Amino acid sequence: MKDISKFTLRTEKELLRKFQYVAEFNARSTNKELEVVMKQHVTEFEKENGNIEFE
Repeated sequence: MKDISKFTLRTEKELLRKFQYVAEFNARSTNKELEVVMKQHVTEFEKENGNIEFE
């Protein structure tokens, strides 16, 4: 089983509502949409700066 972490996100209500709209448009939950965006961001970062590795 994957090691799943939880965290709380504080953001403006309007931004969250818009993000929820985008997630629904993409047929995803808000959580899954955020996960997709985070993975894309990390991938782009690693392309520019090299792989992030942890011990």
